[in-house]
Amino acid sequence: MRAQLHTDWRNIPPEARGAVAALGNFDGVHLGHAHLVHTLHQTRPEAPLAVVTFEPHPRELFRPQDPPFRLTLSEERFSALSALGVQHIFQLQFDDAFSEMPAERFIDDVLQGAFDLKHIACGHDFAFGHRRGGNTDFLAERATELGMGFTLVPAFCDAGGPYSSSRIRRLLQDGYPERAASELGRPWSIRGVVQHGDKRGRLLGFPTANVSLGRHLEPARGVYATTVRTSDGSAHFGVANIGRRPTINDGSESRLEVNLFDFEGDLYGQTISVALHSLLRGEKKFESLDALKAQIGRDAEQARTLLTA
Repeated sequence: MRAQLHTDWRNIPPEARGAVAALGNFDGVHLGHAHLVHTLHQTRPEAPLAVVTFEPHPRELFRPQDPPFRLTLSEERFSALSALGVQHIFQLQFDDAFSEMPAERFIDDVLQGAFDLKHIACGHDFAFGHRRGGNTDFLAERATELGMGFTLVPAFCDAGGPYSSSRIRRLLQDGYPERAASELGRPWSIRGVVQHGDKRGRLLGFPTANVSLGRHLEPARGVYATTVRTSDGSAHFGVANIGRRPTINDGSESRLEVNLFDFEGDLYGQTISVALHSLLRGEKKFESLDALKAQIGRDAEQARTLLTA
């Protein structure tokens, strides 16, 4: 079942009101987020299950100079939350005006007035309202006054501590997509529109689909074994390069270029999702295009062997 996405909190259809909702940014929708959602559902299994989240991530508004850091953009997050059984996703537009909403008004006007939530749940670090003026103690107190149930869900932990988006970002930046996948509950994916490139991959014998990283986190630069899901839902093994292509002096912007094995077709303009499985090698400058072409061939064979094992 796909969730229903609601982006205008002032215009919520009657059938979406009266749910129970988990609150948070849900960047990555990792195992800790899944624990929060499942705990809420177990608390109120008879009620429709919802999530209240924000777009863009508040950090993108308050610290626009920061490098891109998102694990999941809106579409990928929607898919991951749907897979958890969430029925309604209330995605609040986080702009300057919304950021100035006082904490009490957020509870009264949005959570109760607009959504008519019957029960809410969040983690211990959830903060909200103008200048993060509301914390979980305030949320619990005000929810009780309004007749809403409230559950503070303890952090979900392993031997390394609580699962968190920050921890997963570090794993990806350090080149460990397998470990990131174990904390996400699925391989980490970059979703984007296939753009026209310089066709250099085709000249080297390995045509690629080019996707801008955009607001996604940039993982460790190098070559990855991947699975690519195209817009028709089909999946294809492949090998991808993420980086600045130093052999051909491609400039300062990193990009994702993925070669789909045994694929023929035109992907330009389509949205694809590229899941990273394993970092095969780091970014490297080669002495010639022939040396680069030979290495790409070895990379493709290694990726194919790993993916079919």
